[in-house]
Amino acid sequence: MSADVAIVGAAIRTLDPARPHATAVAIRDGVIVAVGHDASVGEHCDSRTEILDGRGMAIVPGLTDCHLHPMWASEFAVGLNVARYTRPEALAAALAVERRRIGPEAVLRAWGVDRRAFADAPLDGRELESRAGGPALLVFPDLHTYLATPTVLDAAGITGAETFPDGSEIVMRDGRPTGELHEFSAFRLVERALPDADPATRRQRITDVMRQMNAVGLTGAHVMDGSPETFELLRDLEARGELTMRLVVPLWVKPEHDDDRLAEYEQLVDERGRLWRGGVVKLFIDGVVESGTAWLERPDAFGQCTRPYWPSEARYAATVARFAAAGFQCATHAIGDRAVRAVLDAYAGAARPPRNRGMHRIEHVETLPDRELARFAREGVAASMQPLHMQWREHDQSDEWSVRLGQDRVALTVRTRDLQQLDVPIALGSDWPVADFDPRVGMAWARLRRAPGTAPEAAFEPEQALGAHATLAGYTTTAASIVGDAAVGGRIAEGMRADLTAFATDPVDIPADELPDNPVLLTIVGGRVTHRAA
Repeated sequence: MSADVAIVGAAIRTLDPARPHATAVAIRDGVIVAVGHDASVGEHCDSRTEILDGRGMAIVPGLTDCHLHPMWASEFAVGLNVARYTRPEALAAALAVERRRIGPEAVLRAWGVDRRAFADAPLDGRELESRAGGPALLVFPDLHTYLATPTVLDAAGITGAETFPDGSEIVMRDGRPTGELHEFSAFRLVERALPDADPATRRQRITDVMRQMNAVGLTGAHVMDGSPETFELLRDLEARGELTMRLVVPLWVKPEHDDDRLAEYEQLVDERGRLWRGGVVKLFIDGVVESGTAWLERPDAFGQCTRPYWPSEARYAATVARFAAAGFQCATHAIGDRAVRAVLDAYAGAARPPRNRGMHRIEHVETLPDRELARFAREGVAASMQPLHMQWREHDQSDEWSVRLGQDRVALTVRTRDLQQLDVPIALGSDWPVADFDPRVGMAWARLRRAPGTAPEAAFEPEQALGAHATLAGYTTTAASIVGDAAVGGRIAEGMRADLTAFATDPVDIPADELPDNPVLLTIVGGRVTHRAA
């Protein structure tokens, strides 16, 4: 049978040790059937094959973001994206423009709010109501901190502190809610009181986001907020031809889930479609440093970060063991050093995943002492990390994250090179909508440890920078191997999935500072072109 599509005349970096470079690739039924030089691949083509001219293309295996939240596009990334406004006056001006657009009574929603825009005052909903000219709800980049105006709190029935089944909190000051909310259960109280988007609008947001991801070269993602409803949505999107990314979708297991819910989730271990699958559970063992909800070995500078997201560490470990025994891969959000220790302890007491499910993994790993560093390799645990989250740090350590941690723990930040030297698999991603999902930006931060285009001395812990090959692997071969897909993905070789990303310049060869401006010319997912540069 002839190939459906072939690309010829390209510069192909295969990441296949048996054939590191090629000029042509042929695809049939979503699978790579030939890789090599133009003539040899041409033998697999006939008049029915679509031939794509690859001249000027530098093709690599399709890029996968190993930690993001496209389904949360309909919940958190709503309203005005204000990530670029880092000064109080700039944020206030943007909110004023949005207020004029939506009217005085509507709830102004904004996301990606930089904490530096509130450096002149503590987080307070009354101050926000003044700045926003009416009711408003802000979502901070960490997705664990929110700020609501009194009008919005009243609509949600929030009048004081509440007890939650997890580490959520309604922040109080002088006996009243300040409007600052920590973690998901507290946020849900407010979200449920707001006008909800209709299903068609939510669906459109999700498909739009996936198309935007295709346009920057992403062919896949590990989606860290799944549910049975997510699986149903994906089935529907795929049936309609609207699913344009290859997704691994963990089920989000929460402390409040009872035995019936856990049993329901266990039955979903083999759920899958052509471009998506489950077989993974996602858990949170802590929150984030900035809101005081991370879990540290000793308190932060304000006496916070002292407790886990799961009230019972033993119950968390038992839940991990339960799902591991049922054949799931486990992925756990762990920011603080104490949180990382708890996760490693839980994984050590649980079964390892089946080979086709990869390995248990820890998400973020922001601060990592030596004793836990060594355990990653010893116990076969992968690290899923986001170096571009360092963009919110300041070199004088005046940022909230650095102040809370203190200099000694700041020095143990995002230890990618140390983990690499121990042969620990390092998967890379963005955590969007926390940070920009453009993998070119993510790769630049992994290699530079600073914003691309800034001076070399602006790097944070430059000794932890990854090389170009290791960085590309974090979005390709390692992205595939940690979820058990090394035999079918992450390389350009016969029998592999036809997921390809074509740049103007090879991302390994280009200087890291130039990565964000490297044009994406073509994105192919399962043999289907999902983006083609004009």
